[in-house]
Amino acid sequence: MPEQSLAVIGDVHGCAELLETLLTRIEAQDHDAQLVFVGDMVDRGPGSQAVLARIRSLSRAVALRGNHEQMMLGFLDEPETIGASWLDYGGAQTLDSFGITRHVADTQTRDALRNAMPAGLEDWLRSLPCWWRSGNVAVVHAGADPRSQITHQNPRDLIWGHPAFGRFPRRDGLWVVHGHTVVPKPRQSDGVISVDTGAWQGGGLSAALISTQGVEFLTIGR
Repeated sequence: MPEQSLAVIGDVHGCAELLETLLTRIEAQDHDAQLVFVGDMVDRGPGSQAVLARIRSLSRAVALRGNHEQMMLGFLDEPETIGASWLDYGGAQTLDSFGITRHVADTQTRDALRNAMPAGLEDWLRSLPCWWRSGNVAVVHAGADPRSQITHQNPRDLIWGHPAFGRFPRRDGLWVVHGHTVVPKPRQSDGVISVDTGAWQGGGLSAALISTQGVEFLTIGR
């Protein structure tokens, strides 16, 4: 069990209104719960800027790095190398949310995004951890190698997933909560808790409330 009650929130993907409603529900149900976001806060949906601002404003929230935050940072670092891929996978919607209508993978668009980002946001994105743990509950974005301790994981596996994750049980008693892979509804099975229900494509935004009483799921917007 975790050391405190947790509310682990799935991939928000720019769905600012769903996030606000879910936060209200969590507050009403357990106002002391530690908020943990599994990553992929940006891209796909229309409100990435608002989502980032809201999460940064939450004093007790922990946010992890997902593959979409990784791609956004890659665009800021090397726009002409991986920028086109980011734009195709939801980056264009993120640019729109910052008021940037020019969707070209080049330094001009990168500079426009940097200028539109509020002070400290890029540094905050770069500081996002790849995992977080409380008690025997670990939270990651995409998955983890079940044969390795959570502290010894390859960051790429945590951000993009590991082929053995979910196929073989861990032997250390650790439960792993993750997003990244869309499931029809949030679920727990064999030490894995899945909370990405495809908010941006109409599946709703989900959270796992985890405490000494067990696991309860909330889904908003389905």
